[in-house]
Amino acid sequence: MNRDEFELFVLRFGKDILRFCRMSAGDAETGDELYQDTMLKLLEKRNQLSFTQNTKSYALSTSIFLWKNKRRKYAIRQRLAPADSMDEMSDEGREIPDDGHEASPEQVVLRQSEVDMVQKLVASLPEKYRIPIYLYYSADMQINEISKILELPEGTVKSRMRKAKKLLKEELEAIGYDR
Repeated sequence: MNRDEFELFVLRFGKDILRFCRMSAGDAETGDELYQDTMLKLLEKRNQLSFTQNTKSYALSTSIFLWKNKRRKYAIRQRLAPADSMDEMSDEGREIPDDGHEASPEQVVLRQSEVDMVQKLVASLPEKYRIPIYLYYSADMQINEISKILELPEGTVKSRMRKAKKLLKEELEAIGYDR
């Protein structure tokens, strides 16, 4: 992959990869760091990449690998020298999509609180359920692409997605969300 092809790749898929990184990391700042690390790794290996192959899947696999390594290092450090407290991760700067209608301030606040609630519930899922959900909904990937990235059979990915949706539905019903 030459320089122009790499720039085209970033323009075409950069937003999807950034969105996935932010959702995986849990906040914009850490997600931006993960995105930069991912793109740097891809830039280092761009001579080995082919523009005709599914480079988006490779980029998402790389970001998953980098994120897991970072979390593993953090967990080891916490065991060796635990910190007194860790700031809660928060998703800031999320915008609500505009559906073409003027929304009242109350509607905007309610919609944003619903989005925050669902994001927190998804973030609380175990990793094996959360990552396929993020890949499917934030990175617009198909089940077969997710199975290749995670190196799992398609049936396993489907069952994890189904289980994640069931868990989310149960949690939403438990807190009285009935939409």
